[in-house]
Amino acid sequence: MRDPETQAEPATAPAAALAPYVPPYPPRPDKELSPLKLLAEARKNLLTIWPAQAFSMNFSGRVLFRRAVFICNSPITVRKVFIDTDNFHAKAPQLRHALVPLVGDGLFVSTGELWKNRRAQIAPLAHISQLPELSRSMTSAAQARGDAWEAKVGQEIDALAEMAEMGATVICSAVFGSGLGAKAARTVVKSFTEYQAAIDQFDIISLLGLPDFIPRRQNGRVQKAAKQLREIIDGLVRNILADPGGEGSLARAMAAGGMDRAGMDEAAICNEAAVLFMAGYETTATTMAWVWFILSQDPQTEARLHAEVDALGGRPATHADMADLPFTRAVAEETLRLYPPIPLQVREARSPQRISSHDVPAGAVMILVAWLLHRNPKYWKDPDAFIPDRFMPGAAPPERYSYVPFSIGPRVCLGAAFGITEVVLCIATLAQRYRLTLKPGWEVVPTCRLSLRPGDRLPMRVEARTR
Repeated sequence: MRDPETQAEPATAPAAALAPYVPPYPPRPDKELSPLKLLAEARKNLLTIWPAQAFSMNFSGRVLFRRAVFICNSPITVRKVFIDTDNFHAKAPQLRHALVPLVGDGLFVSTGELWKNRRAQIAPLAHISQLPELSRSMTSAAQARGDAWEAKVGQEIDALAEMAEMGATVICSAVFGSGLGAKAARTVVKSFTEYQAAIDQFDIISLLGLPDFIPRRQNGRVQKAAKQLREIIDGLVRNILADPGGEGSLARAMAAGGMDRAGMDEAAICNEAAVLFMAGYETTATTMAWVWFILSQDPQTEARLHAEVDALGGRPATHADMADLPFTRAVAEETLRLYPPIPLQVREARSPQRISSHDVPAGAVMILVAWLLHRNPKYWKDPDAFIPDRFMPGAAPPERYSYVPFSIGPRVCLGAAFGITEVVLCIATLAQRYRLTLKPGWEVVPTCRLSLRPGDRLPMRVEARTR
């Protein structure tokens, strides 16, 4: 990778000699936590359980209660577990039980023939060739958000909630063909935030080695949040199925693909629509929130981004502009490196296997921790620093399988191209008109339960840009 100080800088950003900005990260324990301490910390924040030495370890394992747990933290071990064999394609029970209330038997958690058949039917709908059409909702939502901010200039907003509502509008338009409406979008955002805060990802029943069929009881907050989300999503799907001649959408395309194929009955379409909705709104929303925060703290990066997006002349960015926004995309990619939206990818070993001098037993939990891999000093220079030039055209690409913000292998996220396009177009559209500045004295603490967020809220002041 090239040193950022060798990059040519525009005259408006002469700070090339400055050290790169280092965004916040939680304190790292000096040593490995005991099982009970790890469990307690993980229930609060999955980012605070990793000791400093974990970032440079290629492959490590331990027994947590009665379950063997292994961490893949190198391109070689990532490839062996996530690419080279189908021994580890099943999601681990901890993750399955955390997501079932939201997505049923959707692609996030399904396995075997059901997963293969569903993915084969859904993958073409989210193919990159569909982006020019799907991206229209991104441009429209960003323009509408920009218009709404005109009345908020000088005021404080919650940038995380604002990006979540905009992301909900974008993905709803793509999946269902029409906007949720402001009130329903706020309900989705509030319910998912509540779900993340209440869900327990560390399934002690599974860690104790007890059978998967033993029921897991979810608390009342989880049940209420899941019910609110599914009522909205299932209702929209039912409306689509009741109106065969209505507006085009991904949900309608799933139905048109054959209600009897791949088990795609009404319940299946509802579950897969929930998968597309949750993946498409949450990951992009948190990434955009992180971009706004980083721009507010890194004047050099902000100046370069402004110079690029201002070349659009004040008009909203469209899919046709993607090639002309390489730095904006690089900012998005580097943000995804430091703050991968889903920083843990968890699989379960179906049979014994030997990996990197370790004997991996059947039933072992295999975890790809992008939070560690993306900051492993063996593969990234200045791993905690924000250096978007890593991803600029002409830069040496990251080592294969060292950069996995959307997972990797057969279960790679179908919406990866959709997500990065949405971040670039929405940021390019809004950044032409506004800057967001962090509330004075506000401490941003990266926090992860299901997804990696800048805390529960991100208070920022809306400022109109003058050029």
